[in-house]
Amino acid sequence: MQIKVNNVSIECVKGDIASQPDITAIVNAANAQLRRGGGVAGAIHRAAGPELEKECIPLGPIKPGEAVISGGHNLPNDFDIHCLGPVYGNDKPEDKRLSDCYRNAIELAEKHHIESIAFPAISTGVFGYPIEDATTVALSTIHSLLPDLKHLKTIRFVLFSQNDYEVYESKIKLMFSKK
Repeated sequence: MQIKVNNVSIECVKGDIASQPDITAIVNAANAQLRRGGGVAGAIHRAAGPELEKECIPLGPIKPGEAVISGGHNLPNDFDIHCLGPVYGNDKPEDKRLSDCYRNAIELAEKHHIESIAFPAISTGVFGYPIEDATTVALSTIHSLLPDLKHLKTIRFVLFSQNDYEVYESKIKLMFSKK
């Protein structure tokens, strides 16, 4: 699904974050050390190859809410933006830390003149953030940043499960159709 707001396309698709060839930068739901791991980070590192980890190690560790940028290596994307999402129930205040992930990733994209970015559902896997709440935080943050975007023209949310896709689709329609 796709909605256009302030000349920016807001999209959500069901799929694999590491397989978005028409996107300039993807976002990695990283671990603090920016190393290979499970979930999204594991999928991205496997697709990107070992050079990604070599580039990332000196950039870490990062704290919840922080973001750093690397090359895409063997990914079909020029850039990989790595965010450490909050562990739900641990990294308080979770909503601020999660919002910081999206804000900092968008700021890096703007700084590097990136025109398209794809996000996974940060912190909703092993970090335990409830999908409904995480989606509200993500979309509210993006919504607040839209008026100031100069370079980004596409913001895509890539959801792995059908349930996550449906939550995003519903909330995007609700939040962005008001404009």
